[in-house]
Amino acid sequence: MAVILPPEATADWWRSAAIYQVYVRSFADGDGDGTGDLAGVRSKLGYLAELGVEALWFTPWYLSPLADGGYDVADYRTIDPAFGSLAEAEKLIAEALGLGIRTIVDIVPNHVSDQHAWFRAALAAEPGSPERELFHFRPGRGEHGELPPNDWPSQFAGTTWTRVPDGEWYLHLFAPEQPDLNWAHPAVRQEHEDVLRFWFERGVAGVRIDSAALLAKAPGLPDFVEGQDPHPYIDLDELHDIYRSWRTIADEYDGIFVGEVWLPDSERFARYLRPDELHTAFNFNFLSCPWDATLLRTSIEETLAEHAPVGAPATWVLCNHDVTRTVTRYGREATGFDFAAKAFGTPTDLALGTRRARAAALLSLALPGAVYLYQGEELGLPEAEIPLQRIQDPMHFRSGGSDPGRDGCRVPLPWSAEAPHYGFGSVRPPWLPQPEDWEAYAADRQEGDPSSMLSLYRTALGLRRTEPGFGDGPLRWLPAPDGALAFAREDGLMCVVNLAAQSAELPGHTGFLLVSGPLDEDGRLPQDTAVWLRA
Repeated sequence: MAVILPPEATADWWRSAAIYQVYVRSFADGDGDGTGDLAGVRSKLGYLAELGVEALWFTPWYLSPLADGGYDVADYRTIDPAFGSLAEAEKLIAEALGLGIRTIVDIVPNHVSDQHAWFRAALAAEPGSPERELFHFRPGRGEHGELPPNDWPSQFAGTTWTRVPDGEWYLHLFAPEQPDLNWAHPAVRQEHEDVLRFWFERGVAGVRIDSAALLAKAPGLPDFVEGQDPHPYIDLDELHDIYRSWRTIADEYDGIFVGEVWLPDSERFARYLRPDELHTAFNFNFLSCPWDATLLRTSIEETLAEHAPVGAPATWVLCNHDVTRTVTRYGREATGFDFAAKAFGTPTDLALGTRRARAAALLSLALPGAVYLYQGEELGLPEAEIPLQRIQDPMHFRSGGSDPGRDGCRVPLPWSAEAPHYGFGSVRPPWLPQPEDWEAYAADRQEGDPSSMLSLYRTALGLRRTEPGFGDGPLRWLPAPDGALAFAREDGLMCVVNLAAQSAELPGHTGFLLVSGPLDEDGRLPQDTAVWLRA
């Protein structure tokens, strides 16, 4: 499928792009069955173009039993029928590109679904068979093999091993429905390289790599020892050879990679961003940072410092499909990426969270590099409370019910305040229930309100795209009162964010570009407010 990029396209678009994450199941329902789909996304491409984003990142849209929201893939070359067809995906990619919006797809290389043809063949085969060599099958420990082969902790709650009827066990760092692949096997590497080519041939501009630091496992699968180096399954050196081979494929198509890499060691993190490996990686340090000026500045400085040696651009993100929504997180006493704040019934000040989320939007959009926006953030959606009987996320069940899981940030979007199911498009009830008070967040109600979150994002993204000082490039810190952040970008652009209890004096400037909230009567910047200025 030949793809012609728009004339203004540049080879390094990804260094400054504003990228919108689409969780297809909850974006828009085109056929009315209660589940979002590609037809729904196509119907909203005009909205996305008007919003001002330059690329769409789609969470997995492949054939899947949906045991983990699509991150249990049964076939990478087939679109799940609940979402549409491969032909419709190709139309979506082409139509979006016609509006200047590129497409990034999600690849899940660490594991597949237990319904994947490879795993079904492995279960049908005998111990020691070639089919089982594609995964991590092992005999158990104990007198009768009744104990798991090792003690590795799960990325979800619970065990990492499941026993099959013939007595062997298979490894799954996540849910039992997600068996880990054996990346020491050449067929696994070849299959994923073929999958990359398959999607690049269909016009995608990039690939997001799920759990990018987990693929390789230590030989022999030794027991886990706290603090051991190297870790038996996180950030093994063998990964870099895999991603170097992937990079050669991406370069053939001018494609890019963004990795989901969670590592505390900044030097180890930067290795994934060397010029012959991944182009970018998600910045979880910034996402997890509490609403505190000192901590945020430290996070920004550390992020820029760890990217500088390898010449990679930073990425900035406030939320995604795995974490509590920004408005709710910033409205809780335990701010930042605090899983304790996901407990049932945690008190939330939504007015406070909304003010902070508006300020954080201008902060993140003004920083150097690319920015990711999770669907619904532009509407200021809070985390939804899901009734116990409607929760679907396996994290809830594997925690024994103590963790509400991630469904609260995955609720179908409200498009129209007066329409059934807020215009999501469903005839039957959506797959997750929408809160009864979401009409105020509906896109159509916000479109005509210049003070709405949607208007703020549209204006900010428009300025970010047209003002050459934004995007990738240098940042210079400016003097600021205690509890405030101030920095300059190129072409005389400045961003000031006040997190202090008292109002802050603004630096000298020649005019305002955008303010996240009203200024004080004396022109000072109130608490939890951000402003873009011209120097």
